[in-house]
Amino acid sequence: MAKALFSKEMRSYFMSTHFWGPLANWGIPIATIADTQKDPEIISGPMTTALALYSAMFMRFAIKVQPRNMLLFSCHFTNEVAQLVQLGRFINYHYISKK
Repeated sequence: MAKALFSKEMRSYFMSTHFWGPLANWGIPIATIADTQKDPEIISGPMTTALALYSAMFMRFAIKVQPRNMLLFSCHFTNEVAQLVQLGRFINYHYISKK
């Protein structure tokens, strides 16, 4: 196990944008998940929609790029779910519930 972890291939992977790009990208879904505890009045409907579309497109990209980037896919899948939750909260607050 340790030998595989310190192999040239793994060092190459950990020093690539295939690893660091998605890792840095995790800030978006983490922030969105944290925002689910805040008042829905502050949710931006257009931005939430844009981020949901963005993540949907990048989930497809992560599967199509060779080699497949499952770290990027998992990041955008998590963000997609979180953005859809926020969009539901936005719609509920502004259009369904009584203020």
